[in-house]
Amino acid sequence: MALATNPILATISQFGTLAGAVACVAAAFWVFRKGDPHRLDRGAAIVAMLMTGLWAVLAAALTPVSIAAELAESARNLALIYLLLRLFANDGRDESLKPIRPLAITLFLVELFQPLLLLIASRVSETSDLAVLTTQISAILHLLVTIGALVLLHNLYGGAAAISRQLLRWSAIALAGIWLYDLNLHTVAYLSAQPPDLLLALRGPVTGLLMVVLAMGSRAASAGLQFSPSRAVAFRSLSLFLIGAYLVAMVIITQSLALLGGDLARVTQVGFIVAASVAAIIWIPSASARAWLRVMLAKHLFRHRYDYRAEWMRFTATIGRAGPEQGSLQERAVKAMADMTDSPAGLLLAPNEEAELELVARWGWPDLEVPSPAADYHLAGELERSEFIYDLDSLRAGKANENASRALPDWLKASPDAWAVIPLIHFERLVGVVVLARPPVARPLDWEDFDLLRAAGQQLASYLAEQSGQQALMEAARFDEFNRRIAFVMHDIKNLASQLTLLARNAEKHAENPDFRADMLITLRNSADKLHTLLARLGRYGSGKVEQTGEIELGAIAKAMVHRFAPLHPVKLTRNESCMVRGNTEAIEQALQHLIQNAIDASANDAPIYLDVFSDGLNGRIEVIDSGSGMAPEFIRNGLFKPFVSSKEGGFGIGAFEARELVRAMGGRLNVESREGLGTRFIISLPLAAAAEMLARDNVIESEVA
Repeated sequence: MALATNPILATISQFGTLAGAVACVAAAFWVFRKGDPHRLDRGAAIVAMLMTGLWAVLAAALTPVSIAAELAESARNLALIYLLLRLFANDGRDESLKPIRPLAITLFLVELFQPLLLLIASRVSETSDLAVLTTQISAILHLLVTIGALVLLHNLYGGAAAISRQLLRWSAIALAGIWLYDLNLHTVAYLSAQPPDLLLALRGPVTGLLMVVLAMGSRAASAGLQFSPSRAVAFRSLSLFLIGAYLVAMVIITQSLALLGGDLARVTQVGFIVAASVAAIIWIPSASARAWLRVMLAKHLFRHRYDYRAEWMRFTATIGRAGPEQGSLQERAVKAMADMTDSPAGLLLAPNEEAELELVARWGWPDLEVPSPAADYHLAGELERSEFIYDLDSLRAGKANENASRALPDWLKASPDAWAVIPLIHFERLVGVVVLARPPVARPLDWEDFDLLRAAGQQLASYLAEQSGQQALMEAARFDEFNRRIAFVMHDIKNLASQLTLLARNAEKHAENPDFRADMLITLRNSADKLHTLLARLGRYGSGKVEQTGEIELGAIAKAMVHRFAPLHPVKLTRNESCMVRGNTEAIEQALQHLIQNAIDASANDAPIYLDVFSDGLNGRIEVIDSGSGMAPEFIRNGLFKPFVSSKEGGFGIGAFEARELVRAMGGRLNVESREGLGTRFIISLPLAAAAEMLARDNVIESEVA
């Protein structure tokens, strides 16, 4: 064999082979110290590693094609064949090797011909034809040995029991790697009548690395190791592989185009490179491309789709982030669920006091129109009862049960991007519902998705329930503080009112100046009346009680409110249908006053507020509509109807709360729809008088029957 003439390859060969020698000796020492002493192949493995290290030292010192190095190579090959035979003895098959013993003896004899060929080659070096002939014969003999050794290795591993394969795995990998490398090396040497420089230069470090692998198989603890790359490593490795394959394909195609010759070839090459580069720039950063690659990896390289450790760490990191730029807990909850399935967006719905689902937060889904309420109590009840995760694609295809199909609202069925509905259950109670958007690479939900999303949903439910409990405690504390302060205020005002009443009574008897007495009496009596009115209002404030109800006309009240606010801000009545409802005029006026004032505060000075009065057949409705700044879903859910929580600077946060309580006390409802930057719509619904009388009559009949 000829030595590599390239100085770079010669340097790589020398230092790489020396590193391989160090690795072989270190592996032999490790097996001697740490290897299992009861393994029958332990001594053979140490001899094979030392012989390989001797060959590597001689190859580095005297060049790989020196006579001493090639003699050491033959000794190494004999040691490896002996090691292979000793591996058969580990699982008791050494007594049944009679059919393959002739092959093993033949391999020994063939390898022993190598020193004879080396002797002949050294004597006929002056005759080039004989030198070439001896080189080819040597390559043929090496090929026979490597092929025979691979056949023996196949019999060793293929015929082993399952438990024995676990012990033989790393040893078989190392021996197969050594002989496959030699097979390629000697095949190229035979076909080209000289060894390939690159393969010859890299032979030393590759063999040293494989000897380290062989050492790993010498212990039962390490022999059972499995190569289990993380999904991140697999994803990045496959990405690098695809990029490398892309570059190789570009080189091959451009070199093929060069065969056209002339200017046409050059123009075609440049055009292809530009087109391929543009395609790579567009495709490689694509989110859909990355999602497709992850799906392919999960399907074909891993037993489970999810890396549960990584998913749970990312989940807890997303939930645990703090700061206003990270969004609310509700938004982070949606993002944490969406990240697991690569969903680009999601919604969080939560039940209100009437078990209807309302929009609480949205993440990455600003264009989806969500009505208020988002779903009635049927969906909340079905999700709480079944705890099922809805695959909306299956539901649209008619594969889901009828209860789920009936409970799901129409807007969710009609949304093509809606993909999954996940209930958040805490102690058998529905805390919320997460709606996920379809991922970039569509796929059906399977058992693994259901298991992971259900577990994550239970964890999220506990977080949301804990936050709700904390808010309830804080609200109770604020109410307690407010009640204590109001008690002092009412006490002081009551004393003042008593004093003023007494003063007015005394002044009536003792004032000497009639004119002064008359003015004083008027002033004091007016003050006393105002104070008594304030006391009465403070006494019933926040109680949610309406003293008297009757039939009232909503349109008349709406007109009165328009005239009342006309000097302050433009308020317009856009529709005024006749609606006779059952309620209290003062209470409705007070509720409307709060809502209209809030709309004015949220709108520009010249932006009109619209009142819309109509009937839906069962209820009379008044809508207060503005085009102001709007409100976030989180504030509507957690702040709008909470006392002492206000988005206005210096506001008390009482108006919306009192309006809702007054409407509820009359048997009605107050709903709100709002979009940030677009405006807000408050809807007061009160039962029509005829419907209320019919319902009351039915209740009386039912009670009499009972």
